[in-house]
Amino acid sequence: MLQPIMSELSAMRIVLASGSPRRRHMLSSIGLKFEVVPSTFEENLDKSSFSSAVEYAKETARMKATEVAQRLKEANEPDLVIAADTVVTLGERIFEKPKDKKNAFEMLSQLSGTTHQVHTGMALITRKKGNSCQPDSPFIITQFHETTEVTFGDLSPEVIQGYVDTGEPLDKAGGYGIQELGGTLVKGVNGDYFNVVGFPLYNFCRHLAQLV
Repeated sequence: MLQPIMSELSAMRIVLASGSPRRRHMLSSIGLKFEVVPSTFEENLDKSSFSSAVEYAKETARMKATEVAQRLKEANEPDLVIAADTVVTLGERIFEKPKDKKNAFEMLSQLSGTTHQVHTGMALITRKKGNSCQPDSPFIITQFHETTEVTFGDLSPEVIQGYVDTGEPLDKAGGYGIQELGGTLVKGVNGDYFNVVGFPLYNFCRHLAQLV
């Protein structure tokens, strides 16, 4: 999808506001040249103040991107800052990264045998050019999201504990990584697989093509 604009993209300074190795890998896999500048935003927004998990994830992504864009604007300002935030929901419950192995076990026990949702909020920040509908901001912010349904098999406590003991769940929303050992827990996926990994590639490329 990006091949027609790859020359324009290669001339841009693109910054990924995330230290996630999975997001780095996916951006590299589509041929983008970019720098990694992880956001220092604390990710401590009050979930109860948002109308939905989607809005919470989108705002967290916006805050991550804005923090990096503000930090870099005085020295070789980037042309594009990319940020994402992924959460897992089951009913009204929001699952982010587990705090420890005990928390990971609890999360996975709740997700066992269910169909849950994976939401990724995205924020793309570009330099303001000419007139803008955001006059109070030095940036133009584009926000969107992707939602994917994931169905887990019925997992025994032994299976869950064995997976938790690998340490893999600790840095992943919902406590599992579908692209690694966590994929063995998944019975089915409805929607964008890459969104479950943490970066909705198709939706990202579609919006990026509209911006360039």
